[in-house]
Amino acid sequence: MKIAFMFPGQGAQTVGMGKDLYDKYEEIREVYNKASEISGKDIAELTFNSTMEELSKTENTQLAIATMSLGILKVLEENGVKPEITVGLSLGEYPALISGGYLSFEDGITLLKHRGYLMGNKVEPGNYSMAAIIGLDSKIIEEVCAEIAEKGMFISPANYNYSGQTVISGDEEAINIAIEALKEKGAKRALKLATGGPFHTTKLNEAKNLYTEKLKEVKFNTEAPKAKVIKNLDGTFYNENDDMVDVLSRHIVSSVRFDKAIKTMQDNGIDTYVEIGPGKTLTGFVRKENKEANVVNINSVESLESFLENFNKGE
Repeated sequence: MKIAFMFPGQGAQTVGMGKDLYDKYEEIREVYNKASEISGKDIAELTFNSTMEELSKTENTQLAIATMSLGILKVLEENGVKPEITVGLSLGEYPALISGGYLSFEDGITLLKHRGYLMGNKVEPGNYSMAAIIGLDSKIIEEVCAEIAEKGMFISPANYNYSGQTVISGDEEAINIAIEALKEKGAKRALKLATGGPFHTTKLNEAKNLYTEKLKEVKFNTEAPKAKVIKNLDGTFYNENDDMVDVLSRHIVSSVRFDKAIKTMQDNGIDTYVEIGPGKTLTGFVRKENKEANVVNINSVESLESFLENFNKGE
């Protein structure tokens, strides 16, 4: 069995996520307590008892999702489950780096605290929107965005989720124009998203620059990783020559290439894709590329115990 661990990003959060896991596993409670101590936020209270509005603030979401994922990861590791590859979507790259041995738990939580705050609060002012474009080649989407940008409006691809879905971000007017233009070009669907932050675009340059200073305080382990970790920047593996400060700061303003990450996992013979944390977004992307892929979501006591039972049987 060649396993990849996949860690979700913003948008997967729900109030109460992971509560059954927290109640049952002492080691998961320890992860929450440790993350709360490091971040200065009561993450259990925030995740289980706050409002969706409060949980969905970027500075809260990133910590809450990562902590749930890392709690599940702790149980998997204690049961001898080891991945060949780890990957995350945006904030999910941090649990992936922790799982892969590049980053300590303490540093990972500290970085996410700052990253979430900066991404939520250091954004160039504007009226932004995002849209998911489905069933159209990404090169056509790039061309349309470039044509609109030439007219003085802000618009950019933000997330390449899989070969058939790209998320664009930009000014409200630019997104509305792009939706109509991309439908005319043959998009099966073009849907405006509820989230409007211009994440993974140059509108977060201030956040990137401030975050760079925080990254310089961290020691990364690039020489003896436990697993290969895929970069969101380009879908390739981290290696010992990477400048981690440069990669992770650019990550904030660069498009997420999860489409390339899926191909990298396929090319490296992954046969079991395990999404660790809330939702089923990433396994959904993998399934779109390979309907026969063995995908697993671990986001509850039932799904965790079922996976461990099958793993111990060698299935």
